[in-house]
Amino acid sequence: MSIRRRLGLGAVVLAFATAACTITLGEAPSESPAVSPDPSPSPVPTGPGSAAAAMARLCEAPKTGGGSGVTPEGPTPPAIASVERQVESVRHLRYTSHVAVNAVTQEQIDRRLTKNFDKTYPVDFYDRRSEAWGTIGVIPTGTSIRDALLEFQTGQVVGFYNPANKQLVYIGDTELSLTERFILAHELTHAIDDQHFGLGRLDSIAARCDDEAFTAGLGAIEGSAQFFASQVILRFPSDAAAGGGGDGGSLDGVPPFISNLQLWPYGAGMTFIHDLDARGGTALVDRALTTFPVSTEQIIHPERWPNDAPQPVDVPDLGPALGAGWRDLDVMTAGEVWLQLMLALRLDPGDAARAAAGWDGGLYRAWTDGSRTAVVLRTVWDSPDDAREFADAMARWIGEAAFVVPPEGARVDVGFATDASTLEAIRAAVD
Repeated sequence: MSIRRRLGLGAVVLAFATAACTITLGEAPSESPAVSPDPSPSPVPTGPGSAAAAMARLCEAPKTGGGSGVTPEGPTPPAIASVERQVESVRHLRYTSHVAVNAVTQEQIDRRLTKNFDKTYPVDFYDRRSEAWGTIGVIPTGTSIRDALLEFQTGQVVGFYNPANKQLVYIGDTELSLTERFILAHELTHAIDDQHFGLGRLDSIAARCDDEAFTAGLGAIEGSAQFFASQVILRFPSDAAAGGGGDGGSLDGVPPFISNLQLWPYGAGMTFIHDLDARGGTALVDRALTTFPVSTEQIIHPERWPNDAPQPVDVPDLGPALGAGWRDLDVMTAGEVWLQLMLALRLDPGDAARAAAGWDGGLYRAWTDGSRTAVVLRTVWDSPDDAREFADAMARWIGEAAFVVPPEGARVDVGFATDASTLEAIRAAVD
């Protein structure tokens, strides 16, 4: 599926990025509890002034629709048909219809992905989110998320499958290198999964701007493609040389937080699918694609899928307490992976993972008066000890323009602002 999606949400185009390529599998994970019936996330407060109401008002759903270019018709080249049969073998499924495959150049891939960039990434939405993230400190002040995403995808995406028009495009030809076989198997796994489970369902999650649920669903989808493409390479070895599959581009101009978020569904998703396959075979994998995981916590900790749904979190409208002219700027669900990658920007990655591991729900809400910005990040945790561990980590992470409220039971509030007077005002409003 394509990396071309909103940061945390967007139109579903499933892609393979060169930086995500790996075919290494570790030992099978330990036994996990048996799976019980799928839960539904608890409802969140939705009344006037709630964060949910603000999120719905501020949400700009990506425009979806058909893909670009013309999908080639006709017989499948023998080398590609061979990979299709291998995918069917490892996936324990059969293609229900013909998959037309189009081999293109890196330049053509980039052109197709950027053609509708403005529709997928609305300018106003990302300008507002960039201001919120800059205030929090996960990206440098003044950074444009849209510009970073455009730079990320250029030269990085080397194949994509679009559920909207069933088009599969990849960099390669009929003489497949090892890398091209892996990329093709990855995208063909998307195609067979889509035919059986309807991966375009992720668009409805994107349309309601639920970043956490979208990222979790994408983790299951990309994890399946990574895992079964790896199985193709491992079970059907060939003498093909490595190489091919694009030039890899450069991530030098992309903030680490953004690139890490974009690449996360591949690695963590593959580990998740590996765990499910070890416990219940492809039938359990099929279940995760039938009912997507609802949180990145469930991807990171497969034993928590599907029973451990996150708690609802609300941040009330504190704009009036800040003064005249303050209005909502952005609202976003903040899951375990978002917090973990945030903490890892300034703390040891192991410490960051442990501090985020007790997550049970999270959301931030940001306000602006046009020149100043304030943000409140509210999280809830599995236990008061987990809350204290996160609060301690955040106290080490934040700078002068932020504060951590001492935990109240299992809840932790963190405030951020662009200036000292606004910081004091938001602190007083939170207290």
